[in-house]
Amino acid sequence: MPAHAHDDRSERNIRTAFFLNLAFTLFEFVGGAYTGSLAITADALHDLGDSFALGLSWFFERVARRERTPLFSYGYRRFSLLAALINAVILVTGSIVILAGAIPRIFEPSMPDAAGMFVFALIGIAANGLAALRVRGGATLNERVVAWHLLEDVMGWVAVLVVSIVLLFWEIPVLDPVLAVLIALFVLWNVGKNLRQTVVIFLQGVPPTITIGTVREALTAINGGRSIHDTHLWSLDGEHHILTTHIVVAGGGGYGAMREIKCRAKEAAAGLGISHATIEIEQEGEGCPVAGGY
Repeated sequence: MPAHAHDDRSERNIRTAFFLNLAFTLFEFVGGAYTGSLAITADALHDLGDSFALGLSWFFERVARRERTPLFSYGYRRFSLLAALINAVILVTGSIVILAGAIPRIFEPSMPDAAGMFVFALIGIAANGLAALRVRGGATLNERVVAWHLLEDVMGWVAVLVVSIVLLFWEIPVLDPVLAVLIALFVLWNVGKNLRQTVVIFLQGVPPTITIGTVREALTAINGGRSIHDTHLWSLDGEHHILTTHIVVAGGGGYGAMREIKCRAKEAAAGLGISHATIEIEQEGEGCPVAGGY
């Protein structure tokens, strides 16, 4: 799929998910007040944060498509990553707010409207499920974080549905705040994993799908390659990876041989999923002030 077509698809998916989520969030607040369910109200607060996060994702996805400029020489793709980071922070904050409200209610529970919870749960599963389908299988880290938002909402509504069925037959009001706590903890667990990956990329860590060792093995396998050093590998947005390195080759080769090695090295890097490689060729015995490192 061409890059611009992929970008358009990503933006459309996030835009659709944003409007679906925002409309349903307003509906949820009404439902939480109507049924007296803390679980629904907590999920509405969570979805309000999601709506804000999705709006940011949509905006930054558009920004990320801009061409490079003298100020941003690599382009704007890291703005998509910025959206993923903000989304994760919003989810963590929302979950803490939910826990602060739900834990005291465990000790002083009140019976919610179980029938109303049942109806709202069915609508919630349908609305959030439709939005999740729109961003399922997204290639960018931004889309994957958005997909987690929506999948968590679907699972939360399934839990609300189960609890509402139980409350229709048995008066166990403590299940409502307990469910709110479990939803919040589940969200914190999963967002924590995404947040860690996002922070590593922000700090220019090596992408999880490639290692320096793999790069060294691929580049020194090229005929004439002896070793590599001053190797730096990082990612713009979790999808587009950058490599810079020095390759030491056997001495005696002319310009044509050096050019051939560089071309083959860039092809090898592309085969590893590296979008942009900057490679410097050095001959054995040539002094290099940065030799000896990675």
